[in-house]
Amino acid sequence: MTDASPKVPFTTNNAGIPVESDEHSLTVGDTGPILLQDHYLIEKMAQFNRERVPERVVHAKGSGAYGVFEVTNDVSQFTKADLFQPGKRTEMLARFSTVAGEQGSPDTWRDPRGFALKFYTEQGNYDLVGNNTPVFFVRDPIKFQDFIRSQKRRPDSGVRDHDMQWDFWTLSPESAHMVTWLMGDRGIPKTYRHMNGYSSHTYMWINGGGERFWVKYHMKTDQGIDHLTQADADALAGTDGDVHRRDLYDSIASGNAPSWTMNVQVMPFEDAPDYRFNPFDLTKVWPHGDYPLIEVGRMTLNKNPEDFFVHIEQAAFEPSNMVPGIGPSPDKMLLGRLFSYPDTHRYRIGPNYAQLPPNRPHSRVSSYAKDGPMRYEPAHVGAVYAPNSYGGPAADVERYGDPAGWATAGEMVREAYKLHREDDDFGQAGTQVRQVLDDAARDRLVSNISGHLADGVSRPVLNRAIQYWRNVDKTLGDRVAAKFNGG
Repeated sequence: MTDASPKVPFTTNNAGIPVESDEHSLTVGDTGPILLQDHYLIEKMAQFNRERVPERVVHAKGSGAYGVFEVTNDVSQFTKADLFQPGKRTEMLARFSTVAGEQGSPDTWRDPRGFALKFYTEQGNYDLVGNNTPVFFVRDPIKFQDFIRSQKRRPDSGVRDHDMQWDFWTLSPESAHMVTWLMGDRGIPKTYRHMNGYSSHTYMWINGGGERFWVKYHMKTDQGIDHLTQADADALAGTDGDVHRRDLYDSIASGNAPSWTMNVQVMPFEDAPDYRFNPFDLTKVWPHGDYPLIEVGRMTLNKNPEDFFVHIEQAAFEPSNMVPGIGPSPDKMLLGRLFSYPDTHRYRIGPNYAQLPPNRPHSRVSSYAKDGPMRYEPAHVGAVYAPNSYGGPAADVERYGDPAGWATAGEMVREAYKLHREDDDFGQAGTQVRQVLDDAARDRLVSNISGHLADGVSRPVLNRAIQYWRNVDKTLGDRVAAKFNGG
């Protein structure tokens, strides 16, 4: 008699060795005790105990997918970077996320959204790590940790606290432009597919002739910008906390691949010192009238991860991954992130995180890195040190070196950027309120601000917040004050 049951693979341990049972531990008799020599039971328990890596301190809740970036316009006059050359097609990975919420938090909390991209170029990985806003709350990395802690949970009660948030914001006036974005419609996108992405930071581009340019990236959604009202977001938070994660996955699975058009603003290198705003200040934008958008290409996300943990939770993005033709700028926040991100990955995932599937370059790796926990790729070098006489890889400044970034001189100091002629903390936020938003959007902004302030904000902080908004726009501040009986 033949066995009609379907053929299934047999269980093995992690070394590929067949195991005897998935149901019964090895014991002395049926009542035990359990034997320490049951190495399969120990392996299962030890693996389970370690199957969660520590979640990200920020951007913990997110989703992502693989796709392709295709160049649609010739920008080779500005950069020699391989992925931006005419006709180039580059595989990529994207991860979208909220900033302040933990792994289990709802997708629809009012929060900035991370917009992280990894391009697998022929010259290594290029990571563009941004947000769905063109600015940020602070301009110096020494304040970043304090900002994030003000948005997280109280150390005493363990709950999030709007008083802490507004206390920090109102004591940090440079935050006004970003908080205006956050309290507006962009603070709660309808889906990940319906939001833009921005580098926010300024980067350097270098062309084949060694000329340098300053650039900002803009990823414009081809699905159109859309948002959720506060009421709709609150309802979804209680009924479908994974709505954005589900939407992205289901859209790609159904063949409705979302896409974004990449544009850049390009500033001639020589314009920066005398530009009316500090071009490296992360709390400022470059008006499009000064530096219009130039199309570069289109990214399309068309492949869901086969395993969410492997490909999304272990994805490691870092702005220090810059290929030839791209470099950093004097943006202090960017310079701080060049260290912070890879150091975080070494702690959270391990020193060999670059060998994991989502982080592994599609180009050849010839590195002198060796050993460490979970390393499984051999060094592939003749000797594990440099310089050596045995055929090891050698750096090539003539082929891959870019010109020095920018000239600098002076004493070592701790001070703010030197002000440009139109620099101030509230000006661009006020322009956004008066000239970018329509009446309906201004009404929603007042409602969102007032509702947020009404949730546990103490009177001293509330008074500062009302003055904060009057500094942005007096009419806006007066309308917020009216919600609290004149402030």
